Amino acid sequence: MAGQYLILVFVFFLAFAAIKDAMSFTIPNWLNASIALTFPLAAAFLGMGWMEFGLHLAVGAGALVIGMALFAPGWIGGGDAKLIAAAALWFGWPDAMMFLAKSALMGGVLAFVLILLRRLVPATSLSAGWVARTPLAVGAPAPYGIALAAGAFWTLPGSALLTLASG
Repeated sequence: MAGQYLILVFVFFLAFAAIKDAMSFTIPNWLNASIALTFPLAAAFLGMGWMEFGLHLAVGAGALVIGMALFAPGWIGGGDAKLIAAAALWFGWPDAMMFLAKSALMGGVLAFVLILLRRLVPATSLSAGWVARTPLAVGAPAPYGIALAAGAFWTLPGSALLTLASG
């Protein structure tokens, strides 16, 4: 039962990361660390074996390398790179591949929506106050934490992690 609650904590942390990224274009290190450090507790409470746990760690490390490769040319932010790794740690193999693919699709949807909204909202209304610091401002970065959370939410229902929690 505690493992199921920890999966809910994972979902809450992901939602919080998406909201934080949308509001400030940052995902704090403490939040990514909380996501990653909660996983070993969930794995223990869910009765995950050492081999499977090790595979999850390897997938998380591989995802960190992928995230860093995306960060290096400036395609995503540093917080996004760490969020990829922290979330992939929870999914393990092969669900992390579905998470990455679905996150990439959601990133495309996010980019399309931002482009559309940026064209619909008059630029003059974006130049004053807090609105100039939102994702709708021309030239603002895309808060990719939203796409990562959406990809995780899309992947979670069919994941081995949830099957383990319900079994």
